[in-house]
Amino acid sequence: QVQLVESGGGLVQTGGSRRLSCAASGRPFSDIAMGWFRQAPGRQREFLAAISSLGYSPSYADSVKGRFTISREYAKNTVYLQMNNLDPEDTAVYYCAARITGLTRSSFTDAGEYSIWGQGTQVTVSS
Repeated sequence: QVQLVESGGGLVQTGGSRRLSCAASGRPFSDIAMGWFRQAPGRQREFLAAISSLGYSPSYADSVKGRFTISREYAKNTVYLQMNNLDPEDTAVYYCAARITGLTRSSFTDAGEYSIWGQGTQVTVSS
């Protein structure tokens, strides 16, 4: 069973940067496609970024394209979300998600395509 542990959340000022990490265990990391989502109070869970099990096909939501970057480090079984130029509208609980795919170049942007979720990490952007 894959388990995900997120870290890196916290308080950041408008215009600042933050890097979130998500460590995966329980399965070869190269078998797992990864994604990042967020949920703000009173809003639906929102797709942010995704990357395939082989590290191809990074996908981004329009709302974060050019500001957020997803990457993965196989030696550490970890996926990252680098967030730059943060805005108070980015305040939310951020979740990483995993889908067991085997070796593939495909990434996934729909929350329903992921069966494994982390516990979430809060990011608060102050104005």
